[in-house]
Amino acid sequence: QVQLVESGGGLVQAGGSLRLSCAASGSLFSINIMGWYRQAPGKQRELVARILGGGMTNYARSVKGRFTISRDDAKNTYLQMNSLKPEDTAVYYCNARPNSLAQGYWGQGTQVTVSS
Repeated sequence: QVQLVESGGGLVQAGGSLRLSCAASGSLFSINIMGWYRQAPGKQRELVARILGGGMTNYARSVKGRFTISRDDAKNTYLQMNSLKPEDTAVYYCNARPNSLAQGYWGQGTQVTVSS
């Protein structure tokens, strides 16, 4: 079992920055992919960024160049969000999975609100 706890969300003005953190614990030995997803009201949950075991990263086109995902040796994962836009407003979820086909584990989410 894996436990994920997100923190760092909040209210910020457009153009501002936030850093989200995901504290991971439990049976992490099988986890190879850590990711951040978000879900805005009335929309489906979408991938924001993910980092694979070898350090390779993938970003949604809408955040590329503004967001940076990183991870430490304990598999705690971070999302640095710069130049935030109102359309970035959503609940952000941390995800941990052994491979891309598995649903994996989810955190409880943290709210990010960007005001215009």
